[in-house]
Amino acid sequence: MNKAIFYHAGCPVCLSAEQQVLEALDKNRFDVEVIHLGEDKEQIRAAEEAGIKSVPALMLAGNVFHINFGASLEDVKGGA
Repeated sequence: MNKAIFYHAGCPVCLSAEQQVLEALDKNRFDVEVIHLGEDKEQIRAAEEAGIKSVPALMLAGNVFHINFGASLEDVKGGA
């Protein structure tokens, strides 16, 4: 099964994207994980290493897709 990771920071843009992405992904094809970087800041480093530059973002089968623009990872690190 392919892995899908949705990264967000809890902002309105992120929450809207999360809802739409989770509804659209076929859970029979993708193992879906949601990571809230605003609440789990320990995951920020791994997100950066994976290529995440801003949230909301979706990593789908190893490819990063930045969705709209809610906040940069630098903003998330600073507590924004």
